[in-house]
Amino acid sequence: MNTNNQNGRNISLFIGVYFIIKSVLNMILGGSFGNIIYSAIEAVALYTGLQYINYVVAGITALVVILNLKNNITNIGSNWIYLIEAVIDIGCCVLLVAVSDVKQHFSNKWSEIGKK
Repeated sequence: MNTNNQNGRNISLFIGVYFIIKSVLNMILGGSFGNIIYSAIEAVALYTGLQYINYVVAGITALVVILNLKNNITNIGSNWIYLIEAVIDIGCCVLLVAVSDVKQHFSNKWSEIGKK
């Protein structure tokens, strides 16, 4: 896939790598292996720069944060690391939808998949 903005691709790739690292950490803390696979799919999707993928990934990430927020706050003594992750996740969501370089990266048309 082409990139229309190299800086935007780098930011997106950094976010994808963060998601993978976060999943590995969560697996060590007692999560499942499936989260790593999902994070790898997200990282690849972010790398492609396909139109609107940034909004999809940001929406899913924000939804996961919202769904887990109550549990993380009520058990703050044992879940403080998850609250830090939530803050970083929201920061990633903002980067994916608000930074102009990132938005320019996500301008590859779906109809151009496989074309050079």
